[in-house]
Amino acid sequence: MALLVPAHEPDALSATLSALADPTRRAILARLSRGEATVGEIAAPFAMSLPAVSRHLKVLERAGLIARGRAAQWRPCRLEPAPLRAVSDWLDEYRGHWDLTLHAFDPGPPELRGGISDGSEQ
Repeated sequence: MALLVPAHEPDALSATLSALADPTRRAILARLSRGEATVGEIAAPFAMSLPAVSRHLKVLERAGLIARGRAAQWRPCRLEPAPLRAVSDWLDEYRGHWDLTLHAFDPGPPELRGGISDGSEQ
């Protein structure tokens, strides 16, 4: 039986995928994959204001992709891998189907395609 989720309460997977849809947020996650960072450190490579970066961080935090700690006046951010694992697990459910489908469309190496080779494949 399928679980119905009210439209105003996205499930965790939907929240994660929505957060990952933005290239700036993906870049922030890539930075945090190297270790904790403050908002200022995260914002440094972006041509946007600190409040704009903070809004991106809030989206990532609501999706559970990052957590913020407390160190005196600093609030370092760190990557939380569990939601990414959930996306990977969800994709794995379909990977076998995609592999079989894509394999069916693979034309194979040039010598097996019946075409004329110009020799550049060697």
